[in-house]
Amino acid sequence: MAASGYGKRTAPDQAPRGRDDFAHLPAREASIAAHIDRLPDGAAVDIKTLAKELPAYGQQAVASALKALSAAGHLRRFREVVGEGRTQWVSRSYFSRTARDDAWWEAYLARTSGQGAPSSASSSPPEPGREKARNECSPAYIALATLGCSDPRLTLSAAECSALEGLAAEWFARGVTPLEFARILTTGLPDVIHCPGAFTRKRLIDRLPPEPFQVPYGTAPAPHRVMECTGCGVPGRPEALSGGLCRPCRGDVPDSGPLGEVQAAVRSHVSQLRALARTRR
Repeated sequence: MAASGYGKRTAPDQAPRGRDDFAHLPAREASIAAHIDRLPDGAAVDIKTLAKELPAYGQQAVASALKALSAAGHLRRFREVVGEGRTQWVSRSYFSRTARDDAWWEAYLARTSGQGAPSSASSSPPEPGREKARNECSPAYIALATLGCSDPRLTLSAAECSALEGLAAEWFARGVTPLEFARILTTGLPDVIHCPGAFTRKRLIDRLPPEPFQVPYGTAPAPHRVMECTGCGVPGRPEALSGGLCRPCRGDVPDSGPLGEVQAAVRSHVSQLRALARTRR
């Protein structure tokens, strides 16, 4: 799994999984795409991690395949700001089993920009201690009740889950997924926990994530999500990143004009440095 807040995100409105989802791709790209498709949200999908998980391909092959998946419309990378009053940016890779064109990804970026990460919880958290029928368990209650599946040391009773439901619901209201919730609460546990309920309450309070950014009424929302090149990570406007790739990563670099002359001079200088290094060795 990637660090909290980073990693894979699943694009919405995908077709159901089928055996021919990636039949239109070359064998290498189809294999890597099928692997990414099976990974849960929050999984690390950087080049080094994928190369370790798929030993048949090296880092260079994985990098080339990710570019191809981006050009085919299955992958886009967005840089997003998290937290209120903070300038921390995270890079997230959005994967779509269904291939999307540039217009769809641009519309998705415009629709979600400035709203932060989508929340999987209801709009208002339940009150702590509120009685609830067990056949109407909230996502917060279910996440607490299943903590013991992730680590038996945090096995909670029904009464403890009900008492902590309001605190847990606030996590989901701030955009935390069930997988992230379990991972954060069960990381770095002591060897022995005498009171799981009290210990979980303290972690729910101490590790509460920041509130989603709220734009003041009457002000234009600042962009809190920008697209970045799948190949090199440089941020840019969607229209400048055709296929999710910048011009150098697409190989669409002009060879004439002032820019082409500068690039030719840089390439010539680098070639001279390489030749000098080889001579000294």
